[in-house]
Amino acid sequence: MRIVLGVTGGIAAYKAAELARALQERAHTVEVVMTAHAQEFVRPLTFAALTGQKVITGMFGSSTAEATLESAIEHIAVAQRCEALVVAPASADILAKFAHGIADDFLTTLYLAYAGPVVMAPAMNSNMWAHPATRANVEELRRRGVRLIEPAEGYLACGMIGPGRMSSIDEIVAAVEEVLRSQIARRHLEGQTVLITAGPTREPLDPVRYLSNRSSGRMGFALAEEALARGARVIIVAGPTALPPPPGAEVIRVETAAEMLQAVMDRLESATIIIKAAAVADFRPAHRSAQKLKKAAFPPALELEPTPDILAEIGRRKGTRFLVGFAAETGNLNEEAIRKLQAKNCDMVVANRVGRPGTGFDSEENEALIVTGQGEAIEFPRGSKRSLAARIFDCIYQLRLAHT
Repeated sequence: MRIVLGVTGGIAAYKAAELARALQERAHTVEVVMTAHAQEFVRPLTFAALTGQKVITGMFGSSTAEATLESAIEHIAVAQRCEALVVAPASADILAKFAHGIADDFLTTLYLAYAGPVVMAPAMNSNMWAHPATRANVEELRRRGVRLIEPAEGYLACGMIGPGRMSSIDEIVAAVEEVLRSQIARRHLEGQTVLITAGPTREPLDPVRYLSNRSSGRMGFALAEEALARGARVIIVAGPTALPPPPGAEVIRVETAAEMLQAVMDRLESATIIIKAAAVADFRPAHRSAQKLKKAAFPPALELEPTPDILAEIGRRKGTRFLVGFAAETGNLNEEAIRKLQAKNCDMVVANRVGRPGTGFDSEENEALIVTGQGEAIEFPRGSKRSLAARIFDCIYQLRLAHT
């Protein structure tokens, strides 16, 4: 794969030469971009000799005379052809510029034009690393998905001892390999059709009242967004929700469990992966009134009957399709996930913890346990529902890869 190695100013810049060689030894093509400050520590010729590639040192060529239209938009071409951007060493200056969208040289402009994975290995004085401004920049970059490798502790060039040394070459290479594997995984849904159920169902008692639950549909829509990002065709069967569906997904709106079952079965044949993330009401009123029930005539006891078990029905008819079930639980996540996995013929069950403030139903975050048919139990600590969606699809990729 093609990797762009960004080198910024600092005494650790000499280690970037070793990193370039280590990445090449793993069959990657390395293209180096140097900031002006980096060139004060290591000459571009060093990297040109190591990589056999042109070293980019400025936006418009090395002189005004060399400036051409091609060099003026080269950052776009580099962004389009590379599969990972690695910045090592990453100075406090580059962390700040990336975090705030400042584009005043080739590397910072490249970062804004690049949509792929970014790995950064900071190196600086301990006080600079600990400064609130740097900490804020680091957190912002992490929030955007940048992989930051914490600097190591040790003797620094300034004479201080503490955190600030660029992490080891082996650690950086391992992080790069991990994000590249993730990139491969992110393309694994091309040509696949993912059928997702989302949101609650409503089971009417009369024209104005119904039985339902607190589900907002956020988890199902987050799964749809992630599947679309990975190249899948996505079909969402959605219960009542106020959320806008992800652009690019085919959406079928339903209200009751029976309607959801019918919509799923009508589209089961075209699906290769089914994710049952909807929170289907388990019971419905045994008798539905055609007229609004008056308070004075309201029955003292409400007779209920079970709704169709959509997951079990899919499990009976799934064939070679990959089936993921969800279990909303307040406790015993592992036991309940295993029970549902076996009872419903799932390939994976995601048991998400509900009942805690800020997670689960009608919230932006989830806390979950992913249990697979291979006996794995993968903890997902509290995090965004989109992050959980990504983790679920990573697990699907690994399990399907193991069976090919």
